[in-house]
Amino acid sequence: MRFQDLLAYKKSFELSMLIFKMTKSFPIEEKYSLTDQIRRSSRSVSANLAEASRKIRYEKHFVLKLTDCDAENAETQAWLEYSFACEYISEELFMELTAKSLEVGKLINYMINNPDKFS
Repeated sequence: MRFQDLLAYKKSFELSMLIFKMTKSFPIEEKYSLTDQIRRSSRSVSANLAEASRKIRYEKHFVLKLTDCDAENAETQAWLEYSFACEYISEELFMELTAKSLEVGKLINYMINNPDKFS
């Protein structure tokens, strides 16, 4: 299976691209802090899923990499909260992106709890 075929990968990639577009309107003074952090953590979810897919034969390594994905996804949610609290995004966008991140988290946790279904 190609990692690009994983639903969690597709959804996390989509979320990271929405975040990339969203952060284009952030203030310039956030370029090396909030903008960089939220872009990096959101991209790291799909990148770590790609890495996890190469470790499928080794269940413990696979699950360990998936927990990295889950952690990066949680970090992304924290940065979304900062984005909303700083009034860089609307409540509607915050809720939409948070819902997408929660969906990604559920998919990742399903993979963590059922690694045998992916080997």
